[in-house]
Amino acid sequence: MFIFESEIPENKSIAIALSYIYGLGLQNSVFICKKLGFSPNLRVKNLTKKQIYKIITAIELSDIVISIDLRKSRSLINKKLLDIKSYKGLRKLQGLPVRGQRTHTNAKSSRKFRQK
Repeated sequence: MFIFESEIPENKSIAIALSYIYGLGLQNSVFICKKLGFSPNLRVKNLTKKQIYKIITAIELSDIVISIDLRKSRSLINKKLLDIKSYKGLRKLQGLPVRGQRTHTNAKSSRKFRQK
């Protein structure tokens, strides 16, 4: 099942499965379940179409930025940092740590996640 361009696993509980949506964490998904009156132990495969529709409308009506909108805003922020040539933007471009971490012996993980 796909909700907001994210594949939701069928055999997981609804609280865990909603956290697979980009931008929704476990805390927000539990809050949505409580708001709709669902048990957090309810499995995704046991949901009816009405319940799925309720979940989608509850997420849309909440003020949580998710999926495409969140990705767009993050990319715009990164682009703005590069345009003004800030230290943070230049470090992101080079694939180095942004927040002042040591680079002499560490920073191998930040080099892995280099943006191209």
